[in-house]
Amino acid sequence: MATPSRPGAPLSTVAVLGAGAVGARVARQIVTSDVVDEVVLRDTSSERLARASRALGDRCRVEHSPFSRSLEADVVVVATPRGTQFEAVMETIKVRRPAVLVGDGLAETIAVLRRSGDAARYGVPIAVGAGFGPGLSCVLAAHGASWFDEVDEIHIAKAGTGGPACALVHHRALSRMSYDWRVDDATGVGDWVRRAGGSGRELAWFPDPVGPRDCYRAALPDPVLLHHALPTIGRITARVAASRRDRLTAPLPMLSPPHVEGGTGAIRVEVRGRRGLASDVVVLGATERPAVAAATVAATTVEWLLAGRHRVAGMAGLAEMVEPLAFLSKLAERGLEASIFEGERELSGGVVPGVSDPPG
Repeated sequence: MATPSRPGAPLSTVAVLGAGAVGARVARQIVTSDVVDEVVLRDTSSERLARASRALGDRCRVEHSPFSRSLEADVVVVATPRGTQFEAVMETIKVRRPAVLVGDGLAETIAVLRRSGDAARYGVPIAVGAGFGPGLSCVLAAHGASWFDEVDEIHIAKAGTGGPACALVHHRALSRMSYDWRVDDATGVGDWVRRAGGSGRELAWFPDPVGPRDCYRAALPDPVLLHHALPTIGRITARVAASRRDRLTAPLPMLSPPHVEGGTGAIRVEVRGRRGLASDVVVLGATERPAVAAATVAATTVEWLLAGRHRVAGMAGLAEMVEPLAFLSKLAERGLEASIFEGERELSGGVVPGVSDPPG
Protein backbone atom coordinates (compact mmCIF):
# COMPACT_ATOMS: atom_id res chain seq x y z
CA MET A 1 0.00 0.00 0.00
CA ALA A 2 1.01 3.59 -0.51
CA THR A 3 2.75 5.45 2.33
CA PRO A 4 0.98 8.63 3.47
CA SER A 5 3.00 11.77 2.94
CA ARG A 6 1.16 13.74 5.60
CA PRO A 7 1.97 12.78 9.21
CA GLY A 8 -0.88 11.87 11.50
CA ALA A 9 -3.41 11.05 8.76
CA PRO A 10 -4.15 7.66 7.15
CA LEU A 11 -4.07 9.03 3.62
CA SER A 12 -4.10 6.94 0.48
CA THR A 13 -3.12 6.86 -3.17
CA VAL A 14 -5.75 6.30 -5.86
CA ALA A 15 -4.89 5.41 -9.45
CA VAL A 16 -7.31 6.48 -12.18
CA LEU A 17 -6.89 4.69 -15.50
CA GLY A 18 -8.35 6.82 -18.27
CA ALA A 19 -8.52 10.62 -18.53
CA GLY A 20 -11.66 10.87 -20.65
CA ALA A 21 -14.93 12.56 -19.77
CA VAL A 22 -15.52 10.29 -16.76
CA GLY A 23 -11.95 9.50 -15.65
CA ALA A 24 -10.90 13.16 -15.51
CA ARG A 25 -13.92 14.02 -13.36
CA VAL A 26 -13.30 11.08 -11.05
CA ALA A 27 -9.73 12.29 -10.50
CA ARG A 28 -11.00 15.83 -9.89
CA GLN A 29 -13.42 14.68 -7.20
CA ILE A 30 -10.98 12.30 -5.53
CA VAL A 31 -8.11 14.79 -5.41
CA THR A 32 -10.14 17.02 -3.09
CA SER A 33 -10.88 14.20 -0.65
CA ASP A 34 -9.53 14.47 2.88
CA VAL A 35 -8.50 10.80 2.89
CA VAL A 36 -6.56 10.81 -0.39
CA ASP A 37 -2.96 12.00 -0.49
CA GLU A 38 -2.26 11.52 -4.19
CA VAL A 39 -4.06 10.69 -7.43
CA VAL A 40 -2.15 8.95 -10.20
CA LEU A 41 -3.77 9.59 -13.59
CA ARG A 42 -2.86 7.34 -16.53
CA ASP A 43 -3.88 7.58 -20.17
CA THR A 44 -2.44 6.70 -23.57
CA SER A 45 -3.35 10.17 -24.89
CA SER A 46 -0.99 13.01 -23.99
CA GLU A 47 -3.66 15.49 -25.05
CA ARG A 48 -6.25 14.12 -22.63
CA LEU A 49 -3.71 14.01 -19.81
CA ALA A 50 -2.65 17.60 -20.40
CA ARG A 51 -6.25 18.78 -20.49
CA ALA A 52 -7.18 16.92 -17.32
CA SER A 53 -4.04 17.75 -15.31
CA ARG A 54 -4.57 21.51 -15.61
CA ALA A 55 -7.46 21.31 -13.14
CA LEU A 56 -5.95 18.79 -10.72
CA GLY A 57 -3.07 20.62 -9.04
CA ASP A 58 0.06 19.22 -7.40
CA ARG A 59 -1.68 16.30 -5.67
CA CYS A 60 -2.09 14.59 -9.03
CA ARG A 61 0.74 12.70 -10.71
CA VAL A 62 0.35 12.15 -14.44
CA GLU A 63 1.78 9.02 -16.08
CA HIS A 64 2.17 8.73 -19.85
CA SER A 65 2.24 5.59 -21.96
CA PRO A 66 4.20 3.30 -21.92
CA PHE A 67 3.67 2.79 -18.20
CA SER A 68 6.78 1.56 -16.45
CA ARG A 69 5.47 1.33 -12.89
CA SER A 70 3.15 -1.26 -11.43
CA LEU A 71 -0.15 -0.18 -9.87
CA GLU A 72 1.11 1.04 -6.48
CA ALA A 73 -2.20 2.39 -5.24
CA ASP A 74 -4.73 1.65 -2.52
CA VAL A 75 -7.65 1.71 -4.98
CA VAL A 76 -7.67 1.64 -8.79
CA VAL A 77 -10.41 3.26 -10.88
CA VAL A 78 -10.78 1.70 -14.33
CA ALA A 79 -12.34 4.31 -16.63
CA THR A 80 -10.72 3.21 -19.88
CA PRO A 81 -12.56 2.58 -23.18
CA ARG A 82 -14.05 -0.79 -24.04
CA GLY A 83 -11.52 -3.42 -25.08
CA THR A 84 -9.03 -2.46 -22.36
CA GLN A 85 -11.16 -2.83 -19.21
CA PHE A 86 -10.78 -6.59 -18.81
CA GLU A 87 -6.97 -6.48 -18.84
CA ALA A 88 -6.95 -3.55 -16.40
CA VAL A 89 -9.21 -5.35 -13.92
CA MET A 90 -7.15 -8.54 -14.18
CA GLU A 91 -4.04 -6.51 -13.38
CA THR A 92 -5.65 -5.07 -10.25
CA ILE A 93 -6.60 -8.57 -9.08
CA LYS A 94 -3.08 -9.80 -9.82
CA VAL A 95 -1.53 -7.12 -7.60
CA ARG A 96 -4.42 -7.48 -5.11
CA ARG A 97 -5.64 -3.91 -5.28
CA PRO A 98 -9.33 -2.98 -4.82
CA ALA A 99 -10.83 -1.60 -8.01
CA VAL A 100 -13.80 0.42 -9.26
CA LEU A 101 -14.85 -0.37 -12.83
CA VAL A 102 -16.77 2.38 -14.62
CA GLY A 103 -18.13 0.58 -17.66
CA ASP A 104 -21.50 0.05 -19.35
CA GLY A 105 -20.64 -2.52 -22.02
CA LEU A 106 -22.43 -5.88 -21.73
CA ALA A 107 -19.64 -8.02 -23.21
CA GLU A 108 -16.93 -6.39 -21.08
CA THR A 109 -19.03 -6.70 -17.93
CA ILE A 110 -19.70 -10.40 -18.51
CA ALA A 111 -16.03 -11.06 -19.27
CA VAL A 112 -14.99 -9.40 -16.01
CA LEU A 113 -17.65 -11.17 -13.94
CA ARG A 114 -16.44 -14.54 -15.20
CA ARG A 115 -13.25 -13.93 -13.22
CA SER A 116 -15.12 -13.18 -10.00
CA GLY A 117 -13.67 -16.35 -8.48
CA ASP A 118 -10.16 -14.88 -8.67
CA ALA A 119 -11.24 -11.74 -6.82
CA ALA A 120 -13.04 -13.77 -4.16
CA ARG A 121 -10.06 -16.09 -3.72
CA TYR A 122 -7.78 -13.15 -2.92
CA GLY A 123 -10.43 -11.22 -1.01
CA VAL A 124 -10.07 -8.23 -3.37
CA PRO A 125 -13.18 -6.01 -3.58
CA ILE A 126 -13.97 -5.14 -7.22
CA ALA A 127 -16.99 -2.86 -7.77
CA VAL A 128 -18.30 -3.58 -11.27
CA GLY A 129 -20.46 -1.10 -13.17
CA ALA A 130 -19.91 1.78 -10.75
CA GLY A 131 -21.26 4.60 -12.91
CA PHE A 132 -24.59 6.23 -13.74
CA GLY A 133 -26.15 3.17 -15.37
CA PRO A 134 -25.17 0.61 -14.35
CA GLY A 135 -24.21 1.91 -10.95
CA LEU A 136 -26.73 4.38 -9.57
CA SER A 137 -29.43 2.42 -11.40
CA CYS A 138 -28.49 -0.71 -9.42
CA VAL A 139 -28.39 1.13 -6.08
CA LEU A 140 -31.83 2.63 -6.74
CA ALA A 141 -33.18 -0.80 -7.68
CA ALA A 142 -31.81 -2.38 -4.49
CA HIS A 143 -33.19 0.45 -2.38
CA GLY A 144 -36.61 0.30 -4.04
CA ALA A 145 -36.70 -3.47 -3.60
CA SER A 146 -36.16 -3.06 0.16
CA TRP A 147 -39.59 -1.42 0.44
CA PHE A 148 -41.39 -4.60 -0.66
CA ASP A 149 -42.13 -7.88 1.03
CA GLU A 150 -41.67 -9.60 -2.33
CA VAL A 151 -40.33 -8.14 -5.59
CA ASP A 152 -41.64 -9.47 -8.90
CA GLU A 153 -40.08 -7.20 -11.53
CA ILE A 154 -37.42 -4.53 -12.04
CA HIS A 155 -37.26 -2.45 -15.22
CA ILE A 156 -34.40 -0.05 -15.99
CA ALA A 157 -34.41 2.73 -18.58
CA LYS A 158 -31.62 5.19 -19.32
CA ALA A 159 -31.12 8.24 -21.52
CA GLY A 160 -28.00 10.13 -22.56
CA THR A 161 -24.29 9.38 -22.87
CA GLY A 162 -21.15 10.64 -21.17
CA GLY A 163 -18.12 11.01 -23.43
CA PRO A 164 -17.21 9.64 -26.88
CA ALA A 165 -16.38 6.17 -25.55
CA CYS A 166 -19.76 5.96 -23.83
CA ALA A 167 -21.55 7.19 -26.97
CA LEU A 168 -19.87 4.48 -29.02
CA VAL A 169 -20.92 1.77 -26.54
CA HIS A 170 -24.55 2.93 -26.67
CA HIS A 171 -24.45 3.13 -30.47
CA ARG A 172 -23.26 -0.46 -30.73
CA ALA A 173 -25.62 -1.69 -28.00
CA LEU A 174 -28.69 -0.91 -30.09
CA SER A 175 -27.54 -3.37 -32.76
CA ARG A 176 -26.60 -6.14 -30.32
CA MET A 177 -28.79 -8.74 -28.63
CA SER A 178 -30.29 -7.74 -25.31
CA TYR A 179 -30.69 -10.11 -22.37
CA ASP A 180 -33.77 -10.05 -20.14
CA TRP A 181 -34.11 -12.28 -17.09
CA ARG A 182 -37.47 -14.04 -16.93
CA VAL A 183 -38.92 -16.77 -14.74
CA ASP A 184 -41.54 -18.91 -16.47
CA ASP A 185 -44.82 -18.67 -14.57
CA ALA A 186 -45.77 -22.26 -15.35
CA THR A 187 -42.52 -24.01 -14.45
CA GLY A 188 -40.95 -21.52 -12.05
CA VAL A 189 -37.65 -21.90 -13.93
CA GLY A 190 -35.71 -18.77 -14.83
CA ASP A 191 -33.48 -18.16 -17.83
CA TRP A 192 -32.04 -15.42 -20.00
CA VAL A 193 -34.24 -14.34 -22.91
CA ARG A 194 -32.44 -12.91 -25.94
CA ARG A 195 -34.13 -10.09 -27.82
CA ALA A 196 -33.02 -8.08 -30.84
CA GLY A 197 -31.51 -4.70 -30.03
CA GLY A 198 -33.66 -1.80 -31.16
CA SER A 199 -36.90 -3.73 -30.59
CA GLY A 200 -39.56 -3.50 -27.89
CA ARG A 201 -40.32 0.22 -27.96
CA GLU A 202 -41.66 1.62 -24.69
CA LEU A 203 -42.36 5.21 -23.72
CA ALA A 204 -40.54 5.99 -20.47
CA TRP A 205 -41.12 9.11 -18.40
CA PHE A 206 -37.81 10.33 -17.03
CA PRO A 207 -37.40 13.08 -14.42
CA ASP A 208 -37.43 16.64 -15.77
CA PRO A 209 -35.88 18.12 -17.80
CA VAL A 210 -35.46 14.93 -19.86
CA GLY A 211 -39.14 13.97 -19.83
CA PRO A 212 -40.72 11.28 -22.04
CA ARG A 213 -38.50 9.26 -24.38
CA ASP A 214 -38.99 6.20 -26.55
CA CYS A 215 -36.78 3.43 -25.20
CA TYR A 216 -35.64 0.18 -26.83
CA ARG A 217 -33.93 -3.05 -25.96
CA ALA A 218 -30.14 -3.00 -26.18
CA ALA A 219 -27.07 -4.91 -25.00
CA LEU A 220 -27.00 -3.44 -21.49
CA PRO A 221 -25.35 -4.98 -18.41
CA ASP A 222 -27.85 -3.82 -15.78
CA PRO A 223 -29.98 -7.03 -15.81
CA VAL A 224 -26.88 -9.19 -15.38
CA LEU A 225 -25.69 -7.24 -12.34
CA LEU A 226 -29.15 -7.02 -10.79
CA HIS A 227 -29.91 -10.72 -11.24
CA HIS A 228 -26.66 -11.53 -9.43
CA ALA A 229 -27.67 -9.22 -6.57
CA LEU A 230 -31.38 -10.13 -6.48
CA PRO A 231 -31.64 -13.69 -7.84
CA THR A 232 -35.24 -14.34 -6.72
CA ILE A 233 -36.82 -11.63 -8.90
CA GLY A 234 -38.91 -13.01 -11.75
CA ARG A 235 -38.27 -10.42 -14.43
CA ILE A 236 -35.48 -7.90 -15.02
CA THR A 237 -35.19 -5.75 -18.16
CA ALA A 238 -33.24 -2.71 -19.37
CA ARG A 239 -33.84 -0.27 -22.22
CA VAL A 240 -32.10 2.78 -23.61
CA ALA A 241 -33.62 5.95 -25.07
CA ALA A 242 -33.05 6.28 -28.82
CA SER A 243 -34.36 8.11 -31.85
CA ARG A 244 -35.43 6.54 -35.14
CA ARG A 245 -32.08 7.57 -36.64
CA ASP A 246 -30.21 5.92 -33.74
CA ARG A 247 -31.98 2.63 -34.43
CA LEU A 248 -31.47 2.72 -38.18
CA THR A 249 -27.77 3.58 -38.02
CA ALA A 250 -26.85 1.35 -35.06
CA PRO A 251 -25.41 -1.46 -37.25
CA LEU A 252 -23.23 1.06 -39.12
CA PRO A 253 -20.17 3.04 -38.02
CA MET A 254 -21.11 6.31 -36.34
CA LEU A 255 -21.92 8.83 -39.08
CA SER A 256 -20.41 11.75 -37.18
CA PRO A 257 -17.90 11.95 -34.32
CA PRO A 258 -19.61 11.93 -30.91
CA HIS A 259 -19.59 15.05 -28.77
CA VAL A 260 -16.86 15.44 -26.17
CA GLU A 261 -19.67 15.22 -23.63
CA GLY A 262 -23.39 14.72 -24.06
CA GLY A 263 -26.15 16.82 -22.49
CA THR A 264 -28.42 16.01 -19.56
CA GLY A 265 -29.17 12.32 -19.14
CA ALA A 266 -31.44 10.34 -16.85
CA ILE A 267 -32.14 6.93 -15.39
CA ARG A 268 -35.50 5.46 -14.43
CA VAL A 269 -35.96 2.42 -12.19
CA GLU A 270 -39.36 0.75 -11.87
CA VAL A 271 -39.85 -1.85 -9.13
CA ARG A 272 -43.02 -3.99 -8.98
CA GLY A 273 -43.96 -6.28 -6.15
CA ARG A 274 -46.16 -6.89 -3.12
CA ARG A 275 -46.43 -5.32 0.30
CA GLY A 276 -48.62 -7.50 2.43
CA LEU A 277 -51.48 -8.63 0.19
CA ALA A 278 -51.38 -5.57 -2.08
CA SER A 279 -49.49 -5.18 -5.34
CA ASP A 280 -47.56 -1.93 -5.73
CA VAL A 281 -45.18 -0.08 -8.02
CA VAL A 282 -42.35 2.27 -7.09
CA VAL A 283 -40.48 4.37 -9.65
CA LEU A 284 -37.20 6.11 -8.83
CA GLY A 285 -34.96 8.19 -11.04
CA ALA A 286 -32.25 10.79 -11.37
CA THR A 287 -31.09 13.38 -13.90
CA GLU A 288 -27.59 14.72 -14.49
CA ARG A 289 -24.99 14.87 -17.21
CA PRO A 290 -24.01 11.19 -17.42
CA ALA A 291 -20.26 11.79 -17.16
CA VAL A 292 -20.74 13.95 -14.06
CA ALA A 293 -23.07 11.42 -12.46
CA ALA A 294 -20.79 8.47 -13.28
CA ALA A 295 -17.80 10.29 -11.79
CA THR A 296 -19.74 11.10 -8.62
CA VAL A 297 -20.79 7.47 -8.18
CA ALA A 298 -17.27 6.19 -8.88
CA ALA A 299 -15.60 8.68 -6.52
CA THR A 300 -18.04 7.81 -3.74
CA THR A 301 -17.37 4.10 -4.32
CA VAL A 302 -13.64 4.77 -3.95
CA GLU A 303 -14.26 6.37 -0.56
CA TRP A 304 -16.40 3.37 0.45
CA LEU A 305 -13.58 0.96 -0.39
CA LEU A 306 -10.93 3.05 1.35
CA ALA A 307 -13.09 3.20 4.49
CA GLY A 308 -13.75 -0.54 4.41
CA ARG A 309 -17.51 0.02 4.06
CA HIS A 310 -17.90 -2.44 1.18
CA ARG A 311 -20.11 -5.47 1.87
CA VAL A 312 -18.43 -7.92 -0.52
CA ALA A 313 -14.78 -9.03 -0.35
CA GLY A 314 -14.81 -9.98 -4.01
CA MET A 315 -16.44 -8.90 -7.26
CA ALA A 316 -19.97 -7.45 -7.32
CA GLY A 317 -22.14 -4.65 -8.64
CA LEU A 318 -23.10 -1.72 -6.44
CA ALA A 319 -26.46 -3.28 -5.52
CA GLU A 320 -24.41 -5.80 -3.50
CA MET A 321 -21.28 -3.81 -2.73
CA VAL A 322 -22.76 -0.85 -0.79
CA GLU A 323 -25.58 -0.17 1.64
CA PRO A 324 -28.10 1.59 -0.64
CA LEU A 325 -29.59 4.24 1.66
CA ALA A 326 -26.26 5.41 3.11
CA PHE A 327 -24.74 5.49 -0.38
CA LEU A 328 -27.65 7.50 -1.81
CA SER A 329 -27.40 9.96 1.05
CA LYS A 330 -23.70 10.47 0.34
CA LEU A 331 -24.43 11.02 -3.35
CA ALA A 332 -27.01 13.63 -2.40
CA GLU A 333 -24.37 15.46 -0.36
CA ARG A 334 -22.27 15.58 -3.54
CA GLY A 335 -25.19 17.05 -5.49
CA LEU A 336 -26.49 13.90 -7.19
CA GLU A 337 -30.05 13.61 -5.90
CA ALA A 338 -32.54 10.90 -6.69
CA SER A 339 -36.28 11.30 -7.15
CA ILE A 340 -39.40 9.31 -6.27
CA PHE A 341 -42.35 8.98 -8.64
CA GLU A 342 -45.23 11.05 -7.36
CA GLY A 343 -47.60 11.52 -10.27
CA GLU A 344 -48.92 10.02 -13.47
CA ARG A 345 -46.35 11.77 -15.63
CA GLU A 346 -44.00 13.46 -13.23
CA LEU A 347 -41.02 12.60 -11.07
CA SER A 348 -40.42 14.80 -8.05
CA GLY A 349 -37.08 16.57 -7.91
CA GLY A 350 -34.60 16.62 -5.09
CA VAL A 351 -36.09 13.80 -3.00
CA VAL A 352 -33.51 11.32 -1.80
CA PRO A 353 -35.08 7.83 -1.56
CA GLY A 354 -35.18 6.59 2.01
CA VAL A 355 -34.81 10.00 3.65
CA SER A 356 -38.60 10.24 3.60
CA ASP A 357 -40.87 7.26 4.17
CA PRO A 358 -41.45 5.01 1.16
CA PRO A 359 -44.77 5.58 -0.62
CA GLY A 360 -47.55 3.31 0.50
